[in-house]
Amino acid sequence: MFTPEDRERIRSSLLDAARLDARLSGGAITGSASVGNEDRWSDIDLAFGVRDASRIPDVLDDWTARMYRDHDCAHHIDVVAGAWVYRVFLLRSTLQVDIAFAPASEFGARAASFRLVFGGAADLREPRPPKSEELVGWAWLYALHVRSSIKRGRLWQAEYMVSAMRDQVLSLACVRLGLPPRDGRGLDRLPKDVTGPLEAALVGRLSADDLSRSFRHVTHALLLEIEHVAPELAQRLRPVLIELAN
Repeated sequence: MFTPEDRERIRSSLLDAARLDARLSGGAITGSASVGNEDRWSDIDLAFGVRDASRIPDVLDDWTARMYRDHDCAHHIDVVAGAWVYRVFLLRSTLQVDIAFAPASEFGARAASFRLVFGGAADLREPRPPKSEELVGWAWLYALHVRSSIKRGRLWQAEYMVSAMRDQVLSLACVRLGLPPRDGRGLDRLPKDVTGPLEAALVGRLSADDLSRSFRHVTHALLLEIEHVAPELAQRLRPVLIELAN
């Protein structure tokens, strides 16, 4: 198990190496450490701009070799968002290290959690949160699949769909209340009047009855959220959603 001291040592080592890499135009600490919210369980989040975008594959290869050679890496995966490549490393100590690379022209703050530590950064427009109507659409789409999965006896699929539907409801509440909706980052800051009713939507047993009960609760919570942001839409969807869940 890694310690906070291990984490700081590795982060400092990576930043020192980045400053010496002439291919990089700038480097930043991102995530919780950039805004003073780091705790015992936080990972390492770094981002680097690459002067010549065509060299990003070479940079990725070199930095991946460094992680395995110097930092006891066990595995890694890539998460791609536009021109950004987030290479996520799992160390044998269980420490997660996220290193993002982007073309210099697109390297900059994509969120408030970005602290430039060397070089330069572009002035980027912060991504907008998802639109409420889009989240509503995903919720009713999942609801359709909850019903069909239960009727077909595909209980694992039904559990997946009802949980996904619940996630859209929680994201709707986050958008409404100005909390970060992505990756569950704002969920623990939601008020109890939002999260309390959704506790009943948690699936306790893999049975048609339990899944149907969860489905009814999450449908009720969805309608309440839609009423907050689009009352007319809630009125149109109410009979359809109630029929789905009954």
